[in-house]
Amino acid sequence: MRFILIDKIVSLQSGKEIKAIKSVSLAEEYLADHFPAFPVLPGVLLLEGLIESASWLVREAENFAHSMILLKQARNVKYRSFLAPGAQIEYTVEAKTIEENVSSFIGFGLSQGQRIVEARFGLRHFNLSDEISTMAEVDAEIIENMKKRWKILSCE
Repeated sequence: MRFILIDKIVSLQSGKEIKAIKSVSLAEEYLADHFPAFPVLPGVLLLEGLIESASWLVREAENFAHSMILLKQARNVKYRSFLAPGAQIEYTVEAKTIEENVSSFIGFGLSQGQRIVEARFGLRHFNLSDEISTMAEVDAEIIENMKKRWKILSCE
């Protein structure tokens, strides 16, 4: 199963802030197992929406320098409500720092004017070839695919 938790980037201030949206559809596979009688976007996927948003902020700010952007830590994560099929969430993520291999953020998600998730979190970014030089081709392929997705998602 593949999760893409951002449908559109609606605004971007390079290296500072990003706003992105996700609409939840009843057709999404995970809803069949996540409370079939009361389908909702799992909390961990609400958090992942913030992480994905921040990842795009890093990619754009660093001109797609890294193939891998992963969660390093999450703190003060608060879930305040559910997100059901037919609903939409707008993620707002602000960069505290974006450095060469690490970054930190604060973010929240709003649905119908209500804050339903918020967190402070850090990401680490790197290339696979940093450890294994033969992975340079894989890095290049991943980066190229991310650039293609960026064209679809971005507000440019």
